[in-house]
Amino acid sequence: MTETRETMIKRLHMRSMRRGIKEMDLILQAFAEAHLAGFSQEDLVLYDQLLSENDHDIYGWIGGQFPTPPAYLDLVTRIASGAQGVTRPD
Repeated sequence: MTETRETMIKRLHMRSMRRGIKEMDLILQAFAEAHLAGFSQEDLVLYDQLLSENDHDIYGWIGGQFPTPPAYLDLVTRIASGAQGVTRPD
């Protein structure tokens, strides 16, 4: 059975707000609410892959503590632009 776009967006939104650490809940939930509806299918698949990564790794990429894997660089840069004050003080 193939997942519909609407179902995929709902699933990704839920996965964005039910993370392992609270900071990632805040960052990814806000990002998902603002952007997932406008994503292409390819962007949704990439975001789904990102959500399979370890929260501490994603948080480090967003906060700039360590390099982001090239496959996620554009996506993480977009997420980080809305995460100011959550990953480090303004």
